[in-house]
Amino acid sequence: MRFHREPIPVHEAQEKILAYACGGAATETVSLLESEGRRLAEDIIATSPVPHFNKSPYDGFAVRSADTIGAAIQRPAFLQVVGTIACGDAPNLQVEAGQAARIMTGAALPEGADCVIMFEMTTENEAKAEKTVGVKKEMKPWENVILLGEETKEGERVIPAGKRIGPGEMAILATFGYARVPVYRQPRVGILSTGSELLAPEEPLRYGKIRNSNSYMLASQVRQAGGQPVIYASLEDDPDLAVERIQSILSEVDVLLTTGGVSVGDFDIMVDVFNRLEVDLLFNKILMRPGSVTSAARYNNRMIFGLSGNPGACFVGFELFARPFLQALQGKTSVGLPEMEAAMGVDMKKPSSFARYVRGVWKAENGKLTAYPVGLDKSAVVTNITDANCLIRVPAGGRGIAMGDAVTVLRLPYGADE
Repeated sequence: MRFHREPIPVHEAQEKILAYACGGAATETVSLLESEGRRLAEDIIATSPVPHFNKSPYDGFAVRSADTIGAAIQRPAFLQVVGTIACGDAPNLQVEAGQAARIMTGAALPEGADCVIMFEMTTENEAKAEKTVGVKKEMKPWENVILLGEETKEGERVIPAGKRIGPGEMAILATFGYARVPVYRQPRVGILSTGSELLAPEEPLRYGKIRNSNSYMLASQVRQAGGQPVIYASLEDDPDLAVERIQSILSEVDVLLTTGGVSVGDFDIMVDVFNRLEVDLLFNKILMRPGSVTSAARYNNRMIFGLSGNPGACFVGFELFARPFLQALQGKTSVGLPEMEAAMGVDMKKPSSFARYVRGVWKAENGKLTAYPVGLDKSAVVTNITDANCLIRVPAGGRGIAMGDAVTVLRLPYGADE
């Protein structure tokens, strides 16, 4: 396998991966407060109509429209006030002919009344023996009334399965009494960097060594995709130890991301590991740069993503392949980065036989979208990732692309502030 690599297009690699996410991850039920940010495992159904009673949208008086016929500013229709209804009250009175009930915003309409006149359209008259209100407008039946079920009917689907729970969804869940919420379980994602050159962030820098940035970058990407990252200590370039270690990790996680060791060098151990484990190899070369050696395999019903050790290529490999897989596991139906068209803001004449995914930033300029690369376009560069809010897809070809040419931009869910 070390020297046999059959390159496939990005879309084909994505299809191969997503075929294993169809069943979705396991589900669980959590409290309403804990459900924020998770994806629903079931449709949410309205357990009652909204509102579940006829109610007033204003402060005013609940009256019978028949008693307001002919009413006008110059000749108000005077009605006897028989009570007051506050928001939250269950009215224990009935409005009869010639009567009115004072009512507050959100309060239930009493029996007999079929409309609400706002305070601004009345004139009150408090006498010693009685209290009356003058209605200065002729009302229509059910005017200024929010009717039972007007917003939502009982039994209606209000949130589809797979939807990520945000502020609006939280409000709906609370409205219909979902104190416990069915959600997809967040997949546990192991992160394992390989290479004898790696140092932990807290270790002092030594000549010839580099600190392990990929594991922490991937942990953030995993969280953004809804997973639970588990970082494992870096693995040295020893295939025997690697096989045993990876088998142990796969017993603890749902998905494993490895970074480094997937190329064709003498110390690229993941090639040997895949051979020794006899994995079901999905692909080991993709028609793209950076990260053409990005690999994916199945072992004991666990997905392994072999990502490049170069930070830029590792970042791109996760976004194109691991992110959609994790999202699909959690019930998201439209996975992958959203795409849009933009004009290239600079010349990029660098030739490439593979399509290139350039870390970039898109901006709205003069009424159109323009895309610019950020920093050095090299897979080993890490410092420009923080400035990127998109990937610019540059088609394969020997001449690159010129300023003003149309390109496809894949929007990242994080990146440069606008």
